[in-house]
Amino acid sequence: MSAWTTPADLRTQVERLWRSGRILSSCLSREELFPRRLTLKGPRAGEIFERFAEVRDWIANLQRECGNYRLVFSEHNNRLLGTNALPSEVWVDDTQAALRLVGKTRQAATFEQLVATTRAGQPELLAWLEKRPLEALELAPEWPSLMATVKWLRSNPRPDIYIRQIDIQGVDTKFIEKRKRVLAELFELALPPDAVDDEWRGAAGFEARYGFRRKPTRLRFRLLDPALSPLTPGVIEEGGEQADLDFTLPASVVSELRLPVERVFITENEINFLAFPEVPGSLVIFGGGYALDLLAEITWLRECEVHYWGDIDTHGFAILDRLRSYFPSTRSLLMDRETFMAHEGKWGSEKTPVNRDLPRLNTGETELYDDLRCNRLGERLRLEQELISYTVLLAALQ
Repeated sequence: MSAWTTPADLRTQVERLWRSGRILSSCLSREELFPRRLTLKGPRAGEIFERFAEVRDWIANLQRECGNYRLVFSEHNNRLLGTNALPSEVWVDDTQAALRLVGKTRQAATFEQLVATTRAGQPELLAWLEKRPLEALELAPEWPSLMATVKWLRSNPRPDIYIRQIDIQGVDTKFIEKRKRVLAELFELALPPDAVDDEWRGAAGFEARYGFRRKPTRLRFRLLDPALSPLTPGVIEEGGEQADLDFTLPASVVSELRLPVERVFITENEINFLAFPEVPGSLVIFGGGYALDLLAEITWLRECEVHYWGDIDTHGFAILDRLRSYFPSTRSLLMDRETFMAHEGKWGSEKTPVNRDLPRLNTGETELYDDLRCNRLGERLRLEQELISYTVLLAALQ
């Protein structure tokens, strides 16, 4: 009897409708889901006689739970058993019956309340409820705060303040950070076009898109020549040591610096950044990977010799290639085959190698990059920059 439809099978069919969100959204879309005929698989003609007792149990089982669905019977004639009525169709007649069948009556009532509140307060958001009804149920406790945030921004478009400064009961920075995606979708429905900067998208562009102030992007650099210091010569830190010329400034401020710098080193490793030796007329920047886009805005770098020191792996070469899209004359530092082969005992493994062409590498870099991405020297090999001997760095800087 396992192949014959059971009450559980009927519930499963309606649960699929629930999980798709269509039952809830139908109250907004006016989609006619019910009455709805469900799939019913019963005994074949020969089985009625061969398994008559099982057939009776099957019918009784369906009838026992048919309060939320309707069975349609048809007659079957058998010369030995006579005329018997068997279920041939099963119907769910309306939405309430469907909700009772899958045990979702309470959730549907909650959704109806969300719809009523939204229709009365911000009907433009009904489209979001129709599109994401199940997510709306999960957010039901937060829905008033979400609506309040949308209403506030409609009244204060492009406010030019930090999110921390929004003054809404029950809404704080963490709430907005946690719900950026949902809020963005709601803002798109509620805000006029001139309140949205379409050049910015995604979570990273949330503040700029809707007119909030963004946390200033910062660059960290060290002056490698004391003569370049903007500080009074010989400034002494607490503890009696001369002040380290390590600065972290907004990128906009760095772009306005007017230091007589001849060369710039860029490294992604903090220890290498901190331990980088003095070099006349030079500075070192920390964070080649994440800072590349910031560096592109610093026009005075184009007047300097730029040297990039990254890991000898496919990602390091990809960053070098990208950096050259901003500063074509960038030179690599200690990212050559000789350095790589000299540190064989310190090779590691790269988890997710890059495997695309990098057109801005020179011939030697391209050959080594191809050897790494094609595993010609070993499986996913890499050499992290901090494992390179310090004396090798000093020699290279000569």
